[in-house]
Amino acid sequence: MANHEITAHTRDGQALSFVCGEDENLLGAAERQNIFLPSQCRKGSCGACVAKVRMGTYEIGAVHSELLHPRERAEGHVLLCRTTPHSSLALDLPYDHAFVRRQRVPERWAEILSLKTVAPGTRHLLLALDEDDLYGRAADFEPGQYMEIGVPGTTDRRAYSLANVTNWEGHLEFVIQQRPAGLFSRYLESAKVGDRLSVKGPLGVFTLQEHGLHPRWFIGGGTGVVPLLSMLRRMAEWGESHPAHLYFGAHDAKSLFFTSVLRELQGELPQLQVKYCVSNVETRGEHQGNILDTLAADLKSAGTSPDLYLCGSPRLVQGARACALTHGVAPERIYAERFTSA
Repeated sequence: MANHEITAHTRDGQALSFVCGEDENLLGAAERQNIFLPSQCRKGSCGACVAKVRMGTYEIGAVHSELLHPRERAEGHVLLCRTTPHSSLALDLPYDHAFVRRQRVPERWAEILSLKTVAPGTRHLLLALDEDDLYGRAADFEPGQYMEIGVPGTTDRRAYSLANVTNWEGHLEFVIQQRPAGLFSRYLESAKVGDRLSVKGPLGVFTLQEHGLHPRWFIGGGTGVVPLLSMLRRMAEWGESHPAHLYFGAHDAKSLFFTSVLRELQGELPQLQVKYCVSNVETRGEHQGNILDTLAADLKSAGTSPDLYLCGSPRLVQGARACALTHGVAPERIYAERFTSA
């Protein structure tokens, strides 16, 4: 099989290169040469390793349209874990060079400090990292990133976004939607304070971007609001004055969580407006309706075009992105993280 030169350009204009054969995917080839590009599932079901082919020919395996819209595929967007080259390729990567690692992601141990229910089927998990010779005890990450937590008794890991911010205590805070068939969800049914878990990370490139004091609108469905909370907490911690909106979508009102936390956050970020969007009319009460309808109405009446941060199911992210593009938001000002049920 022929080997092809792959040149990738990061968002901040830096370049990196590696060789890839026609019998391997781009992500695996890069890692074989100690270039660790952001990724998650490695099987085309999460969309974390998206890139755009600027030049060259290639083949991409089966990908669900919710992860890669046909229009995006036509424009050259690919998932690196599903793409093999048929020629030399030039790629555009949607993140800065700082997110490209030259060594494997750190793996550490942590202890469960707290585990409690915050909404039906939704658990709040607080971990404390062990002291480490290389990293100390501190939890160092960018708001919006996630960690992979090992499932005890297996070799599997599950990815969960962090809700808190960098801290010296080594605390990692998660809000997890339990799924009936979920491997980690089943573990949580018997988990207890003091249990020890392996954690890998931080991972992910869904982070805050600096565009002056441009307005920031955050759109999250269910636990998709978790990394957005981390971003807002960072804004409060740093005293940032960007106009900010948070749209928290849920099927019914009882699924909303951390409402008191968000009220406290509004005290620290007085410019933050929070809209709870409930799709079930019977439980909606005084809340807003469908999150996409609410977003569309606000974009239509807004006097400015905000930066959008989207997180939730592929359907929510795709719908919110389409809505934003329809109302004139530039594609490069839309940042997204998709959640899957894997």
